Amino acid sequence: MAIDGIFNIDKPVGMTSHDVVARVRRLAGQKRVGHAGTLDPTASGVLPILLGQATRLAEYLSESGKAYRATIRFGIVTDSYDTEGQIVRESEVTLTRDDIAAALPDFLGDQLQRPPLFSALKQGGQRLYALARAGKTPEVPPRPIHIDTLDIVNWISPILTLDVVCGKGTYIRSLAFDLGERLGPGAHLAALVRTRSGPFTLTSSITLDALAQAFSENTWRDHCFAADEALLDWRAAILSAENETRMRYGQSLSLSSTTPTNQLPLLRAYSADGRFLGILRRDVAGWQPHKVLLTTPDDAGDDAGVER
Repeated sequence: MAIDGIFNIDKPVGMTSHDVVARVRRLAGQKRVGHAGTLDPTASGVLPILLGQATRLAEYLSESGKAYRATIRFGIVTDSYDTEGQIVRESEVTLTRDDIAAALPDFLGDQLQRPPLFSALKQGGQRLYALARAGKTPEVPPRPIHIDTLDIVNWISPILTLDVVCGKGTYIRSLAFDLGERLGPGAHLAALVRTRSGPFTLTSSITLDALAQAFSENTWRDHCFAADEALLDWRAAILSAENETRMRYGQSLSLSSTTPTNQLPLLRAYSADGRFLGILRRDVAGWQPHKVLLTTPDDAGDDAGVER
């Protein structure tokens, strides 16, 4: 039976995000499986895994806000900005908690951040980590990011525990490196746990072993979120039978909403009996089908963006 939904997985340290997708694919026995928001192998925590029709919503979940608990070790700088790299500098650490607290506001809000050289970003068609391993040091341009909050959880020199709430594309490794450079002794990311991705939190997550047990006991439905769970902070419309048909055929819809496009460009759409139909986008001509989810088992699917 095909599954259309989302599992909120607590990814363990040592697995790649692709490893988790492969494990869930085997457990579910289906091909259409993807993830929203990559986690490095050295990181753990929330990794939403999307199955079936839910894979079509991955882009919206990937763009949602994230929260992390970061462990930053001052006094040691590595070339990868984490524990996997080679040590390039060591320094004495004489920082106080007040020193760190005074520096954090400079990293809040809109920022330009330079991603780590050891990352999966591409330059000239090649992954940056592949270039780095080949001994090359390409210039990596900074990228715009946004950091909402930085809260000190604990400081026992030289280890800082920091809670981070940020937008998409933020590298916590780069934050650790930049903070170390700003304060002087340098630093690297010693450990990272993602505590939230969009609406999915660590407290509501499930381990892969627990999910395997749920599949063996046929209780996996207790841990599967509906595909629209990632979009519940959007406004929604219940369509008439006529509008539902028009949506399925890619035609413009007649809705009474007069909200300006720049305030409400996207809308969740449901049938009268509560089925999630997909996403509508408003333009100058009115409301248009943007993502149409299939609602009958005989429909053909769109596999764009799904990992295989």
